[in-house]
Amino acid sequence: MKLSLKTVLGLAISGILLYLAPLGAAQQAGSTDGPKDKDSASSADNASRKANATGKETKKAEDIPVRSANKTEQMDASVYHIGVEDDLQISVWKEPELSTTVVVRPDGMITLPLLSDIYVVGLQTMELQALLTEKLKPFVNEPQVTVVVRGIKSRKVYVYGQINKAGAYPLVGRKTVLEVLAEAGGLNLFAKKGSIYVLRTTAGKKERIPFNYNSALKGKNAADNLELLPGDIVVVP
Repeated sequence: MKLSLKTVLGLAISGILLYLAPLGAAQQAGSTDGPKDKDSASSADNASRKANATGKETKKAEDIPVRSANKTEQMDASVYHIGVEDDLQISVWKEPELSTTVVVRPDGMITLPLLSDIYVVGLQTMELQALLTEKLKPFVNEPQVTVVVRGIKSRKVYVYGQINKAGAYPLVGRKTVLEVLAEAGGLNLFAKKGSIYVLRTTAGKKERIPFNYNSALKGKNAADNLELLPGDIVVVP
């Protein structure tokens, strides 16, 4: 049985088409699934990042320490730090020419023999002793330094308003609002007892702390009689 050339060519073309059809379908399926998989992966990745970011933000918010204001205030008030106008006696053992009495200048400096100007505001006495000991080592063999505070003038609180003797008052040791008001001669006849407040600067920010005069007088709760910090301003409207 002889087949014509036309028939042979037709059969060949049909075979080729049958062979290529599955490959085209597979390629089409692959190209269709690819972007979907990519988009799905991208969406999942974005979702994961968003969840992680949210988790981190939540963790940060939860990790912020909540401190007791009264505990922090008491701790700060009980620790002495050298301030402007404070009178210091500095002694170097067996070195009388290096021992001297100094007053902290408005720029926070003191002047000492051999060492010239040194910034001391904010230091505790033990810290200043260690600093001076280290600086004197090139000049003195095994220096032993002692720092004695002869007068504290930097720690002050201020009372303004309807008070008998407004002004600045030294804060040596611990004092409460009632104690400072007593030093200032007490409230005058025009004072608004229910509106007294304390202005305090913490980390560069002003804070207004209400003071309940009548509750503090009753003495039932020690927290009502606020303990003052250096620089506090008691305002009596």
